Amino acid sequence: VTPELMIKACTFHTKNLVKTHFCTWRDIAIPHVNEDEILAEKMEKAITHYNYKLQKSSFHYWHSLAENQRRKLKEVLWRIQQMLYCHKLKVVLTNWRDKARSKTKMREDELILKHERQLKRWKSKLKFRVTTEETSSPELSSSEISFVGDLPECDISLLPEKAISQIFLYLSLRDIVICGQVCHAWMLMIQTRSLWNTIDFSMVKNIIADKDIVTTLHRWRLNVLRLNFRGCILRPRTLRSIGHCRNLQELNVSDCSTLTDELMRYISEGCPGVLYLNLSNTTITNRTMRLLPRHFYNLQNLSLAYCRKFTDKGLQYLSLGNGCHKLICLDLSGCTQISVQGFKNIANSCSGIMHLTINDMPTLTDNCVKALVEKCPSITSVTFIGSPHISDCAFKALTACNLRKIRFEGNKRITDACFKFIDKNYPNINHIYMSDCKGITDSSLKSLATLKQLTVLNLANCGRIGDMGIKHFLDGPVSQRLRELNLSNCVHLGDDSVLRLSERCPNLNYLSLRNCEHLTDQGIENIVNILSLVSVDLSGTIISNEGLMVLSRHKKLKELSLSDCGKITDVGIQITDAAMEMLSAKCHYLHILDVSGCVLLTDQILADLRMGCRQLRSLKMLYCRLISREAAKKMAAAVQRQEHSCNDPPRWFGYDYEGKPLAKHHGATPHKEDLEPIVRDLTYGSEEEAV
Repeated sequence: VTPELMIKACTFHTKNLVKTHFCTWRDIAIPHVNEDEILAEKMEKAITHYNYKLQKSSFHYWHSLAENQRRKLKEVLWRIQQMLYCHKLKVVLTNWRDKARSKTKMREDELILKHERQLKRWKSKLKFRVTTEETSSPELSSSEISFVGDLPECDISLLPEKAISQIFLYLSLRDIVICGQVCHAWMLMIQTRSLWNTIDFSMVKNIIADKDIVTTLHRWRLNVLRLNFRGCILRPRTLRSIGHCRNLQELNVSDCSTLTDELMRYISEGCPGVLYLNLSNTTITNRTMRLLPRHFYNLQNLSLAYCRKFTDKGLQYLSLGNGCHKLICLDLSGCTQISVQGFKNIANSCSGIMHLTINDMPTLTDNCVKALVEKCPSITSVTFIGSPHISDCAFKALTACNLRKIRFEGNKRITDACFKFIDKNYPNINHIYMSDCKGITDSSLKSLATLKQLTVLNLANCGRIGDMGIKHFLDGPVSQRLRELNLSNCVHLGDDSVLRLSERCPNLNYLSLRNCEHLTDQGIENIVNILSLVSVDLSGTIISNEGLMVLSRHKKLKELSLSDCGKITDVGIQITDAAMEMLSAKCHYLHILDVSGCVLLTDQILADLRMGCRQLRSLKMLYCRLISREAAKKMAAAVQRQEHSCNDPPRWFGYDYEGKPLAKHHGATPHKEDLEPIVRDLTYGSEEEAV
């Protein structure tokens, strides 16, 4: 070991000894710190940290509240600005409306003043003329001069075109043509486009006697869009005039017994732009079928219903030329001569068909439907009424199409199996009409419960449907969108079904429970809970006065049918019409009312209806013996349509003119009054048709 290393080692050892002894001395010399002070110091630090955390949390909470208040303040300010903007807009619109009205009134006043000035000038000229004539012919009396001078001038050509059209719309077709022959100004007035868009000759009894009408239309060369010759006796001269209607879009020559293939040639050559063509119940043959594809290039709607003189070969002609490829709607009702090959020809020619109607076709089979749908995948609606040989196989064939509307009626071969095809293959279907199909049971309704788009269901005369089927049906999502439901003559239905309807159908508007004999007044109480209802048919049920009083609480009901409801009486009283009085006092918006067969009603109900149901438009009172003819005549002036008779009710009603069962008075011969029914019909508006 070198001296240097030895010195370093000694030095390091000396430092360690000093450090060790110094630490020991320090521990001995300096007293120990109190542990309580250490704990207090730690607690103080902990409290300081907690207060900091608390302040931080409070600050965050305050910050969020401040932000929310700031956001709400912005929303309130935005709403105030919107309200202010809407108010300004209303003020502007109000001022604009007032100025527009004032300007309109000013123009009307100026027009009236202008007419008055023209009238004065005309009178002055007329008086001058009369005075001149008086000097030359002193035999003219003063009364005649006065009469001539008071003649007013009526120049309707100065009116707006809309007003002129409305005036001439009240005239018949012959009268309009005659007005056009008065003078040149009147001829120009009646040639307005809106007046001649549609010409209806179906109201003319004999079009041969109205040759001047056709001649005038031919001379004027009007821009006619729609022509209706239904039931008219057509001649070549008539159809030649149609050839000048180059823009004709709709033509109806149905039920025209004189329509031949030669006359159809005139139509096809002159009207290539026809979109809708109705040839139903005519004597056309294969020659006409050959004309259709050659000339009607844009044909979309074709009706050949009850045309029985064309054959399968005629349908083969539809594939020729450029026509009929755009066909969307086709009606082949009653064409029993068409075979499976004919339907194949239609499929080859018109693959774009969407709406198919084949009614009154006892020869229609499943093979016909299969042949058609093989090449027509666009079909969305089918109507097969009076086709008894269609079965579930047809539904299986229709799975290739996206059906939205199905209508069958009077078929015994359709079973519950077809509804399984509907459930799995037609998720977008919204209309199902299956009336008078005896093979349908509760299982069918269970299959329909999952259809989310269904709005209309008609199962009238399907007598095997009961409360259990309705329960399964309404438990699914289908109940939320259901708008129309027809369960007429489903005799096994009772109050439970109506209860489910009130719970599950918030959008139901139309309900028919005709001849559902198990429906009682308790079920009627559930009907009141369907607030969206506007039409109810309870004919043939056992509803009584109590149920009718409960039903009167419904505020939106517009149509109510109570025919053949023998229990609607006033129990214990000879009769006071209290039930109808309650109905008229509550149902102020009632539009249609049928009380036929309610033999205990009297004239008092008519006075109540006139007072309470001021919107009533249709009233039917057949077999109401106690309602007098005079009262019915008076009521006819307050409604648009009324039917009334004092005859005895038919025997199938089960009671006599006094409301007593026929079994107890089988041998009675009540007095009969043969009074003619009072029927007063007016055309219904759009609102009545919707109801």
